[in-house]
Amino acid sequence: TSLVRSFANGVEKDIAAVRNAIISPWSNGQTEGQITKLKFIKRQMYGRAKIDLLQARLIGAA
Repeated sequence: TSLVRSFANGVEKDIAAVRNAIISPWSNGQTEGQITKLKFIKRQMYGRAKIDLLQARLIGAA
């Protein structure tokens, strides 16, 4: 129950942000998706490529 209580306390402390996230028509889903895609590609290529190859892969994937 302490984890649930901790979560509830966090929500109560920032209730205005929670309310706005629920009622706002704006979403950052597209941005989060692009970040997730970039992190996935970086993990695949970790230690095997430099920034130029990563950039080429991202541009080629688009």
